[in-house]
Amino acid sequence: MNRRSWTIAAVVAGHFTAAFSALGMPPFFPLIFKQSLHSDADFLIGWAYVLPAAMTALSGPWWGRLSDRFGRKALLLRAQLGLAGSFLLAGFAETVPVFLLALTLQGLFGGTLAASNAYLATLFEGQGLTRILTLLQGSARAALIAAPVGLGFVLLKASPIETYRYLALLPLMAAVMIAFLPNPEPVEPAKKASVKNASDGPGLRLLILVQFAFAFGTVVTFPYFVPFTQVRVEGGSPALAGLLFGLPHFVYLVTAAPLSLWLGRKHLLLTLSAAFLLLAVSLGGQILAHGVLTLGLWRLVMGLAMTASFIALHGLIAEASEAGSAGRMFGLLDSASKWGGVAAGVIAGLAAQAFGTDAPLLLGLLVLCASAAAIAGQASAPLLRTR
Repeated sequence: MNRRSWTIAAVVAGHFTAAFSALGMPPFFPLIFKQSLHSDADFLIGWAYVLPAAMTALSGPWWGRLSDRFGRKALLLRAQLGLAGSFLLAGFAETVPVFLLALTLQGLFGGTLAASNAYLATLFEGQGLTRILTLLQGSARAALIAAPVGLGFVLLKASPIETYRYLALLPLMAAVMIAFLPNPEPVEPAKKASVKNASDGPGLRLLILVQFAFAFGTVVTFPYFVPFTQVRVEGGSPALAGLLFGLPHFVYLVTAAPLSLWLGRKHLLLTLSAAFLLLAVSLGGQILAHGVLTLGLWRLVMGLAMTASFIALHGLIAEASEAGSAGRMFGLLDSASKWGGVAAGVIAGLAAQAFGTDAPLLLGLLVLCASAAAIAGQASAPLLRTR
């Protein structure tokens, strides 16, 4: 394995371990509150879910600017060590306020995805950067599938709160790997004849809005998918609901690499618009589905549409990325994604309570349709100006 391959592997592995811990524990918050913290304040569980994301959304742009100024490796190390420290505090928490403080610190001092993206953006550009961003997103999807299962087995032997103490070892090991990585030197700014003119390409503001809409449109379907499945599939067990929930993420892992060979290269805005529209259609299909086979098929379509959306979005980000300001850009994009997720979680709860478990999927459908239309309009604007 050459030096560059080792660098990629270390950063991706570090991001997987961080995502495994950060994404794997929230489903077990009810156990932590009841068994470890001896709290009956169930309403706080929902706040605990969104607290790290909200803190990351607030701190992400700031950390991004600091990485541009002081170096990407230092800020990537900071992210892993910040997670380790917050996990240790959570693991020794004996009261709800201390546990919530640990989650706050996790959000404020984490942000490994943005830090990893910014670090690798100094080594790659163009199609190479698109593939790297797709690979990093794949590590998050893999963690989303593996973490609930793996941690479920761990909790058979350990108390929920103590599990955080063991999880702190994962970002610590990642930090050790990162410590041996080189301080990256930015890629030479090649003369990109293939890149669009500034007037034609997507600006950062558009990318931020698209990132927010994409996060909202997908995450809004997550919190109430299990009860939604139990309504749609007669006799549907939690295990079956979990399998169907993970299916789109599994599709991403299987199809991202082959699809990226011919997606994410040209007509990126139109590709993203079509992918968003297909994603919206898949949500509509799930709302109308009755039975495990039909619902499963629409979840497969959702996975393909989600994968195409990520690849097109990564292509747009790679076009807009500049090595000297990559930290700021990825910090802002990660912040937009986190705010989209926070808004989706809050609004999904209100919608499901008022209108039933179909409502979050319908909301996602409407947001994605509106976004697809707006992106298509942006794609056609340069053509209209030339007429």
